[in-house]
This record gives sequence, structure tokens and C-alpha cells, in this order.
Amino acid sequence: MFTGLSIVTLLAALGSGIMAGLFFAFSTFVMQALGKHPAPVGIAAMQSINQTILNPIFFAVFFGTALLSLALAVLALLGWSEAGAGWRLAGALLYLIGSIAVTILFNVPLNNRLAAAAPDSTEGAALWSRYLRIWTAWNHARTIGCIGATGSFILGMP
Repeated sequence: MFTGLSIVTLLAALGSGIMAGLFFAFSTFVMQALGKHPAPVGIAAMQSINQTILNPIFFAVFFGTALLSLALAVLALLGWSEAGAGWRLAGALLYLIGSIAVTILFNVPLNNRLAAAAPDSTEGAALWSRYLRIWTAWNHARTIGCIGATGSFILGMP
């Protein structure tokens, strides 16, 4: 029989898994593909992606998983002696730090700078080169954080 805790843990695992897949795709081929195009084309494409991703479905998964993670962290701390509490806390921290914090502190500011760039300018081309390298490195961190969160939530299933 499923309990409230097991349903929340399952939903957190699914949400972090979806985010891991999204970040994995960008880390393994999307950014490489964009980088193969001339800077104006790559910049314009990434600007479009960054605008399009801001939609209710993305927000529901990205921030919904954060809310579930917060709840699981609190429940794990309050019920520390329960089986799987440590795994649920680890999953919550991995998601909140590896996905939410990294996104807000690193990827979003880079996206904002790219949004302000003129795709066909010299400054845009210089920014694009740095953006590809730095944004992708932070995206690797998000991928790893979400994979770790997913595995931890699975191991912490009550």
C-alpha cells in the first residue's frame, strides 16, 4: 500500500529524473550541436530555447520537484530514525543544490547575458564562446545532481 510519504518520494524521483534527462540532453548533444553553427545562429537558437522553456509544464516539474524535495528534507529530519530518511534527505539536497541553486546562481545569469546580446555582433560572438564552455560545465553539474537525487530518492523509498 502506498503511503503519502512513498507517493511524495516517488514523485520527487520522477521529477528529478525528468530534469536529469533534460540536462543530460543539453550536456551530451544539444550544446555541441549549437556550437557547430556560426555564433549568430547558435546564439539565436539558444535565445529561443531559453524563452520557450519558460512554460507551465517546465515550471511544474522544475519547481514542483523543488517543493517536494523541501518537504522530504523536513520529513527526513523530523523522522531521522525512519528507514530511508538519510537517502531522502540526500536526494532533496542534491536536487535543491545541484538543480535549483546551480540554475539560479550560474545558468540563469549566463542566459540573461546571452538574452541581451545581439546575435550578429562581435561582442555576441565573444560571449557565445564563453557561454558554451561555462554554461555547459554548470549544466554537467545539474545533470549529476539530478541523477544523484533520482537515485537517492529511489533508495529512500519507504
